[in-house]
Amino acid sequence: MTSRTPAADETPGYEQARDELIEVVRRLEAGGTSLEESLALWERGEELAKVCRRWLEGARARLDAALAEEAAQDGGEGADEE
Repeated sequence: MTSRTPAADETPGYEQARDELIEVVRRLEAGGTSLEESLALWERGEELAKVCRRWLEGARARLDAALAEEAAQDGGEGADEE
């Protein structure tokens, strides 16, 4: 298999992915790498950014669900209080 897509149990957590992404950016900004290494770093950075985005989207969905549940509970109690 040539794809670098990690298995679900190999996907890093948000903080781990973010920290690695920061290091990738530092290395790219510092320069001094070959074109091939720079491209590999760029591709890794894109993968890490996607991981971070998925974690953040999941967190947003959980927050939205909790807020909707709270609003539904509040809606049934004292709806005339406003």
